[in-house]
Amino acid sequence: MLTLEAVVALKVQVRVCHRKGCPLYLKPVRAEEEGRWALPDHEFGLDVIALIGALRYHEHRSVPEIHAVLRARGVSISERSVTNQLDRYDELLALRMTDSRRLQQVTRQQGRVVLAMDGLQPEVGHEVLWVVRDCLSGEVLAARSLLGSGEAELVPLLQEVHAALAVPIAGVVSDGQRSIRNAVASALPGVPHQLCHFHYLREAARPLYEADRHAKKLLKSHVRGVRVIERAVEGRQDAQAQAVRGYCAAVRSALTDDRRPPLKPSGLELHRRLRAIEASLRRAEKGGRAPEK
Repeated sequence: MLTLEAVVALKVQVRVCHRKGCPLYLKPVRAEEEGRWALPDHEFGLDVIALIGALRYHEHRSVPEIHAVLRARGVSISERSVTNQLDRYDELLALRMTDSRRLQQVTRQQGRVVLAMDGLQPEVGHEVLWVVRDCLSGEVLAARSLLGSGEAELVPLLQEVHAALAVPIAGVVSDGQRSIRNAVASALPGVPHQLCHFHYLREAARPLYEADRHAKKLLKSHVRGVRVIERAVEGRQDAQAQAVRGYCAAVRSALTDDRRPPLKPSGLELHRRLRAIEASLRRAEKGGRAPEK
C-alpha cells in the first residue's frame, strides 16, 4: 500500500470465533486500525486521497499539478491514478447511508454497528477528512471534509450517522482524542466509547517500551568494538580466526535485530541473544565446540 510516507506492507490477522452461541460465531473480525490506512481493496492510503482532495478543492490545483506535487514528495503515482483517487475522494464526501440500500442491508443483518472514527489532515492548514466506519463489516458509513477537529464539527457528523442507521450503535472506538470523546458523549449519550486496540496497547505499553529502549541502549554500550576485533584477525584463515569472525557476525546480527515492541521488545531479545553468545564463548574456552559459520 502506498502512503505519503512510504510503501507499506500490512499483515492483517482476521479472527474468527469458533464458540457456538457467540454473536460473532464463524464471522470474521478484522482489526479496527486496518480501515484507517486505506479503503477496502485499495492500494493508496487514505492520507494520499485526503491530500489529493485538499489540493484539488482547497488550492484549486489541476490533476497534472497534483501529480507533480505528489511526485516531488516521493509518491510513486501516475496521473491516471491521481484522477482515480480524486474520484474516490468525491465518492467519500458524497456518501450517504440513506442513499445506499446495500449498507442498510449489511447493518440490518448484523443487528448492530460498532463505529470507528478518525480524521486525516494531510497538511497543516488543510481541511480534515473525517471517516466513520463500521468495525464489524468494515464498511465506510460517512466521510466529511471539515474545517476543524473540534466537538462542534464532529457532533453533527455523528448525529447524521446515528439518524441514518436502522440498528443500534453498540460502541465507538477511536484514538481517544478529547474532541472525539466529547463529541461521542454529546451526540451518542450512553454509548460505550473506548480506545482502539492499537492505541490502547500503545499507551498501556509506553512505560515498558521506554524501559526496554533504555535497556537496549545500555546493552549496546557494552558490546562496542566489534570492528576492532575483526581487524585483528583480518587476512587469517585458521580455525580460531574463523571462530572470531563468526562470533563478531553473531554480535552484529543481534545489535541490528530491531523487533516490534511491545509484543516483541528489542531490548529483551538483544539480552537473550547476547547471553547465548556469552554461553557459547564459555563453552569454547572450556574446549567445547565453537559455533559453525
